Amino acid sequence: MLSIRNIGGVIIKVFQRKALFFMVMVLVLSLAVCGCSNGSSGNDENKDISKQNKDKTIRIGANNWAENEAVSNMWKILLEEKGYDVKVVTGGNTVVYSGVASQDLDISLEVWLPKADKPSWERYKDKLDKYGPWYEKAKLGLVVPEYVDVDSIKELNVNKDKFIVNKKTSIVGIDAGANLMKLTEDCIKEYDLGYKLLSSSGPSMVASLKTAIDNKDPILVTLWNPHWVFAKYNLKYLKDPQNAYGKADDIYLITHNDFDEEFPQVVSYFKNWKMNDQTLGSLMATIKKEGKPVVGAKKWIENNRDVVNKWFK
Repeated sequence: MLSIRNIGGVIIKVFQRKALFFMVMVLVLSLAVCGCSNGSSGNDENKDISKQNKDKTIRIGANNWAENEAVSNMWKILLEEKGYDVKVVTGGNTVVYSGVASQDLDISLEVWLPKADKPSWERYKDKLDKYGPWYEKAKLGLVVPEYVDVDSIKELNVNKDKFIVNKKTSIVGIDAGANLMKLTEDCIKEYDLGYKLLSSSGPSMVASLKTAIDNKDPILVTLWNPHWVFAKYNLKYLKDPQNAYGKADDIYLITHNDFDEEFPQVVSYFKNWKMNDQTLGSLMATIKKEGKPVVGAKKWIENNRDVVNKWFK
């Protein structure tokens, strides 16, 4: 027959075993939780995406300029490879600026500063964040084919009979909302040019340029580089002694103010992004050759992984 002392000892031993079992289970569960945590931290990029509204679409505002179309589709493909949902939304320059500022759009990849896009930037800059530049020393101005015997804007008034469009002395421009058009209007006033500025679009301007060159006719257009037409045709900028178009700009990208909190990893990619005449020129040339922006951009990415990989470090 067990004594009270023996019974007490048994109870104590049972309690100690249960307590030990409980402590072991707590330790196992703790290690499991730590293991899961360590596993997720081993893939920072996926962890980043899961936190960053992976189900939310990143909306890139784009216009129809050759380089804008090229980089917008390039970034759409690159971000989709990282697990993001991306949509390219096309519109005029004014629409894109206001769209990013109002957060109807998230990104615009082409902003020329300090000169060309100054009016739009000054209007919306309190609602925007700027990154870059990703391309330096971009140029814009008035351009003619090399065979045209005019070298300076100051010579245009004495050569008005050369640049006739629809029976009027004209400069063939791009979309009316582009700040390049505003600069050209200022240029007309600065030099007191007897010319009419025609609004069209980037592709329409290039089509007019091609037709004129095919026929060896004179033509005067608003243009900028980077642009693939400088590789295809022999063109020249008219000298601008009164500096109506200003010095060369740099190209930046903008996002709305909340984007860096929603997608910090994407912002880090953008901060690493750099292109030059060779890389951007080859991207545009590949797209032109393939005929479709997405197809061309994808092919260029496949052939230039050494370039794009630097942006994701």
